[in-house]
Amino acid sequence: MSINATLLIQMIAFMLLIWLVNKVLWAPLSKLMEDRQKKIADGLSAAEKGKHELELAEQKAKDVLKDAKTQAQNILGQAEKRGSEIVEDAKVKATEEAGRIKASAQAEIEQEVSRAREGLRKEVSSIAISGAEKILGKEVDAAAHNDMLETLIKSI
Repeated sequence: MSINATLLIQMIAFMLLIWLVNKVLWAPLSKLMEDRQKKIADGLSAAEKGKHELELAEQKAKDVLKDAKTQAQNILGQAEKRGSEIVEDAKVKATEEAGRIKASAQAEIEQEVSRAREGLRKEVSSIAISGAEKILGKEVDAAAHNDMLETLIKSI
């Protein structure tokens, strides 16, 4: 064989090899690489989307936390105000109750003083009758001298 025929056969074999590599190896390999690139691009896109959603979620969490703190402060303020109102009401009620107890005690003291005076008047009248009996030397009739004894009791 001549060099031309060998060269021609080698060129045909080389072209056949290129065609075979292109058809059998290169096309599937290119397809695999394109699929891989698409997966990577999709993954990066999903990561960016996830990062953006994470930032939004963090901002929303901060807003919710801020609102919760504000509400908690409002609730604490209302609770303190209500506590103060309850204390003030209790003070007013205690003052009123003390006034009632004092008035009741005062009335009771006045009744006791009145009873004691009445008892003393009766005792003084019996002592006066007894003294008059001793002075006069005779018995004084309490029923007969009732008006005079009443006047005496009232004057004492």
